[in-house]
Amino acid sequence: MNNEPPTSRYIKTPDGRYFVARGKLLRCSNPDLSPADREKYSALLVIARKEVRSAKMWGTVEDVQKAHKKVDAAKQGLGERGKPWWTDGAPDYNRQEIENTPYVAWWNQHNAGK
Repeated sequence: MNNEPPTSRYIKTPDGRYFVARGKLLRCSNPDLSPADREKYSALLVIARKEVRSAKMWGTVEDVQKAHKKVDAAKQGLGERGKPWWTDGAPDYNRQEIENTPYVAWWNQHNAGK
């Protein structure tokens, strides 16, 4: 199970660290994860998201919070949250509006003429 966004729907930054969704940069999964780890954390993410939906429908506020923590843990395992997976010291712009990041020039050029 691959947790990367479908390439036909989302655009990745040239460095492959983020994809753009609704004007925000969202961190891609760590490309160096082993296939087994990617499969494990992706499966945990699917389960945790189902738990969030169920908790919102039938659970308590605490149940929803617990389920969200499981989503966060799976996303951290995938490298999508938490400490950045790259090692060059570049800052992390995860979940930030692209207009407020150094990627804005690339984004504007990418969208020129559309």
